[in-house]
Amino acid sequence: MGKKFSGISQKLTRFRGYIQAAAALLSNLHLPNFLKGEIYRGAGKTVCVPGLNCYSCPAASGACPIGALQTVAGSAKYGFSYYITGTLILLGVLLGRFICGFLCPFGWFQELLHKIPTKKFSTKKLKCLTWIKYVVLLVTVFLLPALAVNDVGMGDPFFCKYICPQGVLEGAIPLSIVNSGIRSALGALFAWKFSVLIAVIAVSVLFYRPFCKWLCPLGAFYALLNKVSLFQMKVDKSKCVTCGKCAKACKMAVDVTKTPNHTECIRCGMCVRECPTNAVRFRYGFGEGKDKSGANAANDK
Repeated sequence: MGKKFSGISQKLTRFRGYIQAAAALLSNLHLPNFLKGEIYRGAGKTVCVPGLNCYSCPAASGACPIGALQTVAGSAKYGFSYYITGTLILLGVLLGRFICGFLCPFGWFQELLHKIPTKKFSTKKLKCLTWIKYVVLLVTVFLLPALAVNDVGMGDPFFCKYICPQGVLEGAIPLSIVNSGIRSALGALFAWKFSVLIAVIAVSVLFYRPFCKWLCPLGAFYALLNKVSLFQMKVDKSKCVTCGKCAKACKMAVDVTKTPNHTECIRCGMCVRECPTNAVRFRYGFGEGKDKSGANAANDK
């Protein structure tokens, strides 16, 4: 039984920036550790946060789900984690890519970069690149850690080690600033990862959330569940005037009137805010829900 949000939809989109900031803070509660150069290793690290947030960040209050998946996949003893995979599936079914739009610290970081005043570019003609993140998920998170192992049967966390810019931003940089031992150990791998971070930062200024669109394996995982997620978009056809403002407002290149639960929709609500007739809104629950406005219109006739 579906429930549609009208006033709630508007409020969520209006306060989205504050929700993103709160989610980033909750994912990194141990702020004094930045000054100590230490990583929190308490019981909270046994729980995965929903967004992309590095385990090695001194302030991190939980584990990164992508990092945890690779660690288990590359371990000599286990190889697959039902707990982590089950948690991600549960989060995906409950919220889908709402997590990307509202709860991911690195997604918020990219949005802040995109606010820097300069010429902006659309990614509508680059939709083919969105498939890269699925390859990244399959190859670097699941296959390589499990197959490319050393003599004792352990594999590297390939995504974290060679691709993830969040690890450098939240982990390597703040730790190396305070900890001289870590600073002296930095080498070619750090130089490569730092270059990846700089590239992501530069492209994020020009394009809206490029890492989310093209490279993020966590976004790819949630995208696979977006169409079956309980948190969905709803378009009231009786109110829609086909003005196209929602499609123009969407920076993820999604036309919500055609594919309201597209895999690239991060539920940011930009379409909700731009709709002049309040035809676009969030909906939570099973089924399509009853279109009250359409029913009322039919009764009036």
